[in-house]
Amino acid sequence: MQLARVKGTVVSTNKAEKLYGLKMLIVKPIDIETWQEKGGLIVAIDAVGAGEGEVVMLVGGSSSRQTGITENKPVDQSIIAIIDSVEVNGNRIFEKFNKES
Repeated sequence: MQLARVKGTVVSTNKAEKLYGLKMLIVKPIDIETWQEKGGLIVAIDAVGAGEGEVVMLVGGSSSRQTGITENKPVDQSIIAIIDSVEVNGNRIFEKFNKES
């Protein structure tokens, strides 16, 4: 599993039949230790309704085909969670919602 930030969307009108109805997002992995984005952009199937700018959990390989919408589909990366907060060694390094708002 990998944390990543949603950077954009992919639209495709012509695709393999098993991909019809699946939302494709562009994500960039996050290094959990530094909280910096790293590596290249990745296209992933959205199984949870994520949106641009959100931090998500990404799975690859056979795990990406274990959601209700991706089972038996030709996918290699899936978004399986929208992250609310991350805590490492007792320190909160990410929080989606600002408590002061």
